[in-house]
Amino acid sequence: MKKTPIQPPKIDDSNVDLLLRPRVFEDYVGQETIKRALAVILGAAKQRNEAPDHLLFYGPAGLGKTTLAHLVANELDVEIRETSGPALEKAGDLAAVLTNLEPHDVLFIDEAHRLNKMIEEILYPAMESRKLNIILGKGPAARTISLDLPPFTLIAATTRANLLSNPLRSRFGASFRLDYYFLKDIESILKRSAKILNIAIEDPAVASLAAASRFTPRIANRLLKRSRDFAEMNQVSVIKEETVDKALQLLDIDEFGLEYIDRKFLGLIANQFGGGPVGLNTLSAALGEERGVIEEVYEPYLMKIGFLKRTSSGRVITEAAKEHLAKP
Repeated sequence: MKKTPIQPPKIDDSNVDLLLRPRVFEDYVGQETIKRALAVILGAAKQRNEAPDHLLFYGPAGLGKTTLAHLVANELDVEIRETSGPALEKAGDLAAVLTNLEPHDVLFIDEAHRLNKMIEEILYPAMESRKLNIILGKGPAARTISLDLPPFTLIAATTRANLLSNPLRSRFGASFRLDYYFLKDIESILKRSAKILNIAIEDPAVASLAAASRFTPRIANRLLKRSRDFAEMNQVSVIKEETVDKALQLLDIDEFGLEYIDRKFLGLIANQFGGGPVGLNTLSAALGEERGVIEEVYEPYLMKIGFLKRTSSGRVITEAAKEHLAKP
């Protein structure tokens, strides 16, 4: 079904994240390899007037998986239906979503690693042969009815691709890992966001924000908005490097983008466990955080900047991390 044209939203804090989201691939900065592959997949599908193969996007949070799903739908000029793994608890939840799809629609499932096995079993025939199998009744009297589904494209996003079952993962026509962004790309994103939000900002300030962004667009935009808040409250018309430094100080974020909890995590390994190795369960108990939060939120970036290593014996912090913790 053809989608209704997107109207640019008005600027206010309630929809600023939607406003900053790119609407066409030309505005999407970074992930060049993925964009080139998608251009081929989507272009070929449009030429054949078919729904593209199902797609899997995975990688750390905040790198643009949801944005890519919306761009795919925009490129195909179809509607996107959004849900998430935790929202699909019962077979009826998924059946309601699937039966409301129009031909060539995009179905986007976020947090796909949290789909339960029952939902996955229903997805298999839906993805492979566009069939929705529904079991009516229980016991010997139970019967299965099969409903035909229109051609559609399932896009799944996850931060934990290793938790997806092999049968589900194998049914995607293409899988793409989103990696952390280059600093130059983060700076381009910040300049684009500043222009959209009518924020006057100097290049050194952009560089400081990019350095503290953890190579992640979502965090970069969040820090830009907080710097804008700080500038407005202090009647600063142009955001300079000094303004950014003060805003980051207020947020307790250092030049590497580490927050209090990151430094606490590293300090725990350094001070209580002699720098490691220390097991994940022990860290989880000592830090009061779930294993999944540590693996998904803290560790990927700390490993990216060379502050943490995962070994067969446990987690170990590096000399670079020790030097950083020793700074006043």
